Formats: sequence, structure tokens, C-alpha cells
Amino acid sequence: MEPVTPIFAPELYIPNGVRDVDFYIKGLGAVELRRFSNDDGTIHVSELSLGGAIFHLHEETKNPALFSPERHQGSTVIIGLFVNDVDAYMARAVAAGAKVTSPAQDYDYGYRQGDVVDPFGHIWMFERRI
Repeated sequence: MEPVTPIFAPELYIPNGVRDVDFYIKGLGAVELRRFSNDDGTIHVSELSLGGAIFHLHEETKNPALFSPERHQGSTVIIGLFVNDVDAYMARAVAAGAKVTSPAQDYDYGYRQGDVVDPFGHIWMFERRI
């Protein structure tokens, strides 16, 4: 078997009972590739692509170490997304339901960055080298 080049594909946990993940499509421009639904129509797993990068949304399970940010009103990670226009991505995400946690600004270390929290509590940092 040939070695596989590592590809980063985060799995983001969402609360149980979620039916709509349109924020990721409208707010980030993601494309939903596949969805595995529960018998009641709620989402078990949604596989999305953002510019060819894959990520998954997964409903919470009984594993206490894997949880959505809502459970503890915080997050252990910021998802950095390098984009051409930080301000446009911030505006698009906010229009789709995100809340700004750090407005876009230029930093002396050479990046323009801004943070939003999505409707499920995940923090996204839009960034660009300046």
C-alpha cells in the first residue's frame, strides 16, 4: 500500500436534534457532500467541503470527551480559514447567523484576522497575510 499524504479533516460536534446546517453553506460557502440522517430526520453526520478541504459535523455521542461547544459554553479550538477577503467572509458569516467575537483588523505580525462564532458555538478565524 502506498503512503497516504495526510489531509486535515476536522470533525466538529453539534448538539443532538439538529436538522439544518445551512450556516456552513450560506455563511462559509461550503458544499455538503454527504449526509447520514437518524431515523427522525436529524443529522448524525454531515460531510462538507470548503474549497476542497473536507470537514464533518457529527452529532454528540455518549462519549463524554466529545461534545459540542454549547455543552460547556466554550470551545477548545479556533478553526483558521485563510481567505482572500477577510471582511467579505466576516460579513457573509454574520449574515448567515454568526456573531463577531473579534472584528477584522490588521496585526503587526503581518495578518489581517477576524473571528466569529457560528450558530453551534464553533469559532472561525478568517485570516489573510498582508
